Amino acid sequence: MRSDELVDCHVLVIGSGGAGVRAAIEASQYGETVLVSKTIVGKGGCTPMAEGGFNAVLAEKDSCLGHYEDTLRGGAYLNDPDLARVLVDEAPDRMADLIRWGAVFDVDDLSCVAQRPFGGQRFPRTCYAGDRTGHEMMTTLTERLADTKVETYQEVSIISLLFTGEQIAGAMGIDRNGEVILFRSDSTVIATGGGTRVFDISTNSSSGTGDGYALGYRAGAEVIDMEQVQFHPTGAVYPYDARGRLVTEAVRGEGGLLKNKLGERFMTRYDPERMELSTRDVVSRSIATEILEGRGTKHGGVYLDVTHLPASQVESRLPVMLEQFLKFGVDIRLEPMEVAPTAHHIMGGLRIRPDCSTTVQGLFACGEVAGGVHGANRLGGNALAETQVFGKRAGESAGKTQAHTKGHDTAQVETERKMLDGYFTGVSDPAGVSKKLKLSMWEGAGIFRTLSALEQTRSVIQHLQSLPLHARAAENLVECSTVKNMLTTASLIVESALLRPESRGAHVRKDIKQTWTPETSPFGHTYLSRSCRGIEQVSR
Repeated sequence: MRSDELVDCHVLVIGSGGAGVRAAIEASQYGETVLVSKTIVGKGGCTPMAEGGFNAVLAEKDSCLGHYEDTLRGGAYLNDPDLARVLVDEAPDRMADLIRWGAVFDVDDLSCVAQRPFGGQRFPRTCYAGDRTGHEMMTTLTERLADTKVETYQEVSIISLLFTGEQIAGAMGIDRNGEVILFRSDSTVIATGGGTRVFDISTNSSSGTGDGYALGYRAGAEVIDMEQVQFHPTGAVYPYDARGRLVTEAVRGEGGLLKNKLGERFMTRYDPERMELSTRDVVSRSIATEILEGRGTKHGGVYLDVTHLPASQVESRLPVMLEQFLKFGVDIRLEPMEVAPTAHHIMGGLRIRPDCSTTVQGLFACGEVAGGVHGANRLGGNALAETQVFGKRAGESAGKTQAHTKGHDTAQVETERKMLDGYFTGVSDPAGVSKKLKLSMWEGAGIFRTLSALEQTRSVIQHLQSLPLHARAAENLVECSTVKNMLTTASLIVESALLRPESRGAHVRKDIKQTWTPETSPFGHTYLSRSCRGIEQVSR
């Protein structure tokens, strides 16, 4: 057996986005903490890319009850009420933490944190730093992290969670050279972010491959509501290489108008009350319908227009959007953007309790990899708040875990090592497998779904899972492991979609007619684990 690097700690945090870094900061108060990042800490994941804002009740006229009600209504009443309550109640304090640590948010004329309207909310409660909110947060968090004793391992991919008996005892990782590192801990936090890179068109960075869902599921944890994949209404549609790049909801929050090729503000047909500020699931389906019915633009999108706004407002409130589209040859001050829906966020994930513990002992989860907070549709601005609220909770809960003798199952490590060695004798190009998976998911498990399309997609995934992936060198082991995780995550999405016999939030079954509303639905969470699967029944 080859010698592996051994790293022992009290708390192991996997993931270096907003939730992971916040968890590590908190856990460091309780003992030795190690943060493992697939990318570079503070540079990968979705948080530094997030543009829109952070929802928090700060104004006297607003209320946590109002935020809670908007969150449940937006989530089609599939949210875990306890988790939603925690989110709205603690978001103001976590915003205060960021400001105390040096984050610079936009302010109003009274020098209070400025807040703008976002879709599905009855009050403007979205705090922002122009349209660079996530970047500002990550800069602040990484600076705070540097003041702690947290040890960081960068460009290390976790390939499995380790056990001692029934408890998670750490994780096995490989660095970019294919060398194995064993992390042994008293508690482990998964904060690996989302997984919409399993779709052909996605806003996620290249690291959004669903690793945490796959790791947790293979370790026996239960996942819920994986069918609930949010398609952000507005992603760029050209040039080709920019497809899916996020066009922030802040554009609509600042007054941007959606129009079809006929110049119609088509949201009057779908939500005449809220119009462009309807919830993301409604706006995405509306745009998709306009395109499918022939009212889309020449590039296969619709127009998002801010030309009626003062140029100074666009320049000060939407500087990233202005810069991004200027690179495309479009001056959004003078001509509209062309946008279409793009895979953006997975509302489902590992089932957690309010303390962020999962269904497996010693394992905690926070951020997008955890399910239940957002229900069937996430409100824009709630995700950045979630990273801080539940990142703190996960770090604290993991930190308070009792220390125990470090160890790991050597047989499990040998099994994982044989899997890695098997990649050298495989025959299938992981890039080709990934491409086929993405196209299949986009076509069969996208915005609109049917039983036959989902079953066909499941068949494709099963076939791809049977192909032996090939690593040309040790440096390619990470790629093979990543594609394996993508296939697992895609399978969880499709299997969950087949379990939910209704249209609910972001999950739309075109072949099912129903008489109930989301509030009166007889169904609760879908759930999947290695030992059970099904959908909860709700008595009304």
